[in-house]
Amino acid sequence: MANTVTSEVAEATAAGTPERTRSGPTYVPPTDIYETEEAIYVVADMPGVGPEGVAVELEGSTLTISGTPGEAVRDAGDALRLEYEPGGYLRAFSVSDAIQRDGIRAVIRDGVLTLTLPKAAPAQTRRIDVQAG
Repeated sequence: MANTVTSEVAEATAAGTPERTRSGPTYVPPTDIYETEEAIYVVADMPGVGPEGVAVELEGSTLTISGTPGEAVRDAGDALRLEYEPGGYLRAFSVSDAIQRDGIRAVIRDGVLTLTLPKAAPAQTRRIDVQAG
């Protein structure tokens, strides 16, 4: 299950990232990161979050994902014990200049957010002609 935001908020605040306030608990979604020659893939679990409840923002070199789950329906009767309190999700990542920022894509399906961060093409070496002056 997701971990409650603690030290990551303090680290983000110390790094100059504004701290966000929300009502209810905020969880850090468990995330896997994969790399291929073409892209970096970020896969985050955010149960209960649909397309209308997810936000992905890139500000400077900080990529932030956040999610708000839809309304939970509990019509099975009164809860005798609750071990999970519904809440939002928030996580931030540093993005290098090696990422093609205009090509970032996000897809959410069944509470799993998949970000595709395409790598920028490497700078090509070119020869510059020098003219006599």
